[in-house]
Order: sequence, then C-alpha cells, then structure tokens
Amino acid sequence: MLTKKLVERKKISFSIDAPYASKVMLVGDFNNWDKANTPLKKSAKVSAWRKDLTLKPGKYQYKFLVDGNWMIDPSNSKKSVNSFGTENSIVEVI
Repeated sequence: MLTKKLVERKKISFSIDAPYASKVMLVGDFNNWDKANTPLKKSAKVSAWRKDLTLKPGKYQYKFLVDGNWMIDPSNSKKSVNSFGTENSIVEVI
C-alpha cells in the first residue's frame, strides 16, 4: 500500500509600512500573480499593512502592489531579477 506523505504548510506573514496607501495587494507566484486575489489589511494602530498566508515548502517570488505601484518588500533583502528587468522579493518556506 502506498501512503502519501503530508506536506506541512507554514504560516508566513507579509507586511509593508505604507501609511498613506488606500489599497495594498500581495502578488506573487503563490497566487499566479493575480493582482486582485490577496489584499492586505491595514492595522488600526500602526501604519503597516499585513497578510498571513499558509504556504507549502518552497521558494516564492512576490511583490506588493501599493495603490497601483509595484514595490519590492523593503524589509526583505532576498531579491531576484525578473523577466521585466526589475526585482522581485523572495521568501523561502522550509
């Protein structure tokens, strides 16, 4: 009998300080770069926007879409050049 090995997912928190933003989206290869699928919520107490995702182990590229403007994660030094000649932020789930 074959048994499937369960892949443990991990909760990953994404956040960005954008005090004057009215809308912030998280866009990456974990959601097929869908600009409308993963909104962040603004904290009532601070100017940070946040979203928690549960991801399988792997390496993921992502960016924030802040009021229509693409931004890498300023708090993450791991980056990769994309096919447009700009950079994406990288998160690795172990």
